[in-house]
Amino acid sequence: MRFAIMIGAAALAGCAQNADYQAQRDAQARRELASALGDRVAGKPQDCISPGMTDGPQIIDTRTLVYRQGGRLYRNDLVAECPSLAPLTTVIVEMRGNQLCRNDQFRVLTPGNSIPSQFCRLGKFIPYTRSTGG
Repeated sequence: MRFAIMIGAAALAGCAQNADYQAQRDAQARRELASALGDRVAGKPQDCISPGMTDGPQIIDTRTLVYRQGGRLYRNDLVAECPSLAPLTTVIVEMRGNQLCRNDQFRVLTPGNSIPSQFCRLGKFIPYTRSTGG
């Protein structure tokens, strides 16, 4: 009986550590997104952006990417979580046309692996531009 209690306590401690770790990751992602967006103001969401003059994506977390196009940023909140998405991974997008669009699929390649992840999908692109002041 004491063994079962010890296993239960260990499992609860593991859950608490996981929750703490996730809370730390979420806080870090919020800081990174705030730093990337700075004082920019959100515009109307778009279905597509031109990939030609775009830097990125900057991986914020498993649900958020940021693309840069000059002084404008585009935040992309994925359709669903992409568990393989992490810093230092490579995003491989399968574009269906000449633009990067909502619902385009992508895979993630982790350093040291030769097999990409499952497919993930892009969401709408929210443009962020610097406020002109007034």
